Amino acid sequence: MGQLALAAAGSVILLFPIAQAAAQEGAQQSAQDAPADSAATEAAPAPLQYEVKVNAPGDLDELLEKNLDLERFRGNPRMDREQLQRLVRDTPEQARNLIATAGYYTPVVTVRVDTSGAKPVVIVDVDPGQAVTIDKVELELRGFDPTPPLAASEPYDTEALKRSWSLKTGSVFRQADWESAKRALLREVVQTRYPRAQLVDTQAVVDPETHKVSLLVVLDSGPELRFGELRIEGLKRYDPSIIRNLDKIRPGEYYSESALQSLQARLQDTGYFASVEVSADMSSILSEQIEAGQESQQAEAEGASAAAEAKPVNRGPAPLLPLVVRVTENKQQNVSAGLGFSTNTGNRAQLNYDNLNVWGTRFKSAITMETKKQAAHANFYFPTTERGYNDSAGASFERSDISNEITAVTTISAKRNWGGTNLERSLTFEFLSEDKTVVGLEQTRSKSLPLTYAITKRSLDSLLFPTKGYVINAQVGGALLPVLTDERFVRVAGKAVYYRPLGEKGELIVRGEMGALGSKEKRGVPAVYLFRAGGDQSVRGYGYQELGVKEGDATIGGRYMLTGSAEYQYWFKPKWAIAAFYDAGNAADTVKAAMTPKSGYGLGGRYKSPVGPINVDVAYGHAVHAYRLHFSLGFTF
Repeated sequence: MGQLALAAAGSVILLFPIAQAAAQEGAQQSAQDAPADSAATEAAPAPLQYEVKVNAPGDLDELLEKNLDLERFRGNPRMDREQLQRLVRDTPEQARNLIATAGYYTPVVTVRVDTSGAKPVVIVDVDPGQAVTIDKVELELRGFDPTPPLAASEPYDTEALKRSWSLKTGSVFRQADWESAKRALLREVVQTRYPRAQLVDTQAVVDPETHKVSLLVVLDSGPELRFGELRIEGLKRYDPSIIRNLDKIRPGEYYSESALQSLQARLQDTGYFASVEVSADMSSILSEQIEAGQESQQAEAEGASAAAEAKPVNRGPAPLLPLVVRVTENKQQNVSAGLGFSTNTGNRAQLNYDNLNVWGTRFKSAITMETKKQAAHANFYFPTTERGYNDSAGASFERSDISNEITAVTTISAKRNWGGTNLERSLTFEFLSEDKTVVGLEQTRSKSLPLTYAITKRSLDSLLFPTKGYVINAQVGGALLPVLTDERFVRVAGKAVYYRPLGEKGELIVRGEMGALGSKEKRGVPAVYLFRAGGDQSVRGYGYQELGVKEGDATIGGRYMLTGSAEYQYWFKPKWAIAAFYDAGNAADTVKAAMTPKSGYGLGGRYKSPVGPINVDVAYGHAVHAYRLHFSLGFTF
């Protein structure tokens, strides 16, 4: 019954005039009878040109236009009327097969050729009929029981796995969705403690008369696997502790693909390695499975199969998978240079020198020359400790000329960083010596010895191109002791960004930043610990750090700062978007003034580059009555 329905009608109507066909045959015969030299002098016949018109509802026209042979061979230099007739005859069957993938199993397809114009036009008319919907879904999950003697292990949540199945009863059955749902179900399992799971049976039984489909999926978990010992391959210059201290996977833990990826990312971030491959050695359990299979065959030969069915199978303890880390070390020294431009700080040239093994540490240094800033820094990064601490120490010098405030700061610092990507914390101890000149006023000098604690919480669907989630950063610190400090102070600051999808192609981004400084006098507090606003990642429509406290002809930092932004992005193509935004904020020496915002708004473009989103904005600064171009890459934290 179903087979007959699937072969439902289509028709082909060929409207080539008989006279034209006879004339073409006569011309071909004459060409054969003509002398050889005459045939050689005649030009080769031009390929037959034709058009294709598809009349189908919804997205079916696009599906057929992209996949029909009629379209694929259009413009082929070997095309003639005979070839076109063959394509026209084959089109109904091909169209029905394509339309079935979209959930329509009883379409009526009519194909006709209109030769009334200068070019033949092949017209494909489609009546898709009623869509096939899902009537029944049967998910059979085999295995998924803790392996003795691990009966006390946390059971796998098979009910959650079933709930994750994407093809629900009543929805239209499409072949692409069916394949995607099976892949997603299997992927969700193999990424966890059952990496050898497999689909042992899948069926989609369509009844064209009732327009219903019944789905069957049988998934076998395979053995429950856990991690074993760590094996390291490829180390030459460095101590294995560099890898072991970053390995958070402990023997006996459930296999997890995300754990492997996290370890690989941490190792790549160290900079010690040109390549890193982290995997579980699946081959180590093959011999055990082969031996188990041989024992099973022997038992059946001895007539023990009935007894085996009468009692539960004891598969023994779960095999332990060796954790294998293969690395290729980077070259020890590296020199690089680059040129760039920022709408915040102007033209840029940078020279970097890195050495991966200086007194057992990684040494990184750079000299950066920008229009508004010039800086040099050198830092030593120690290998990660067993407790997960990343320690560093270094020195830097920076000179800046922004809004007629010229500062030169020398810094010596020590920093401890710990935690992972989702929750990162740091403690920074610094000594700063600053010379500051405000145009029109006398030069001042200050020194400070602050301690700062910072915490960053991330919950994003993607670190490179986030579309959903949030990031929050908070800092608290200050210079509280009268040691190498001209003015004691306490400082708090925080910023956050929130991402939310709006529809299939839209996205809302909300940003906010605040800061407050408490001190007896502002004079003597380093400028880097005061607050200013404005620029690409702050209030667009204004210059870099243009919003602050007016002092003479300059703008300097204030005690308080508050900014906010709302932006809507529409991704009209996978990598391209347009954006509309509104920013507001200010920095001042009083809370009231800081909460009197300066606003900016405008439009922009977005592009997903390999290194992150590129943002180009044109913003209007309401307080300055001027337009400003902004360019930025990614987001700030």
